[in-house]
Amino acid sequence: MKYKNFNIDANDRCVAVAQYIIENKATVRETAPVFGYSKSTIYNDVTSTLKKRNRALYLQAKEVLDYNKAERHIRGGLATKRKYESEVSREHDESA
Repeated sequence: MKYKNFNIDANDRCVAVAQYIIENKATVRETAPVFGYSKSTIYNDVTSTLKKRNRALYLQAKEVLDYNKAERHIRGGLATKRKYESEVSREHDESA
């Protein structure tokens, strides 16, 4: 589902963004290009605007965002591991 360049009311956008995050267990970074807004706007929609407008939906979205935040260091570590494994593999191929 792509919302890019889809002009919707800010309140409706908050709900759509939260639903997308919940359904896809998506990060703010993954969600922003789908809706065509900055990461800051997406984050503020969920953490500020939605909190005031729809508390129940906010709590569900916050749970996904908190999980993603807790897992962030693991994803970063895995990316670093892959980077160095590919460098070692290239060095090995060049020396062979």
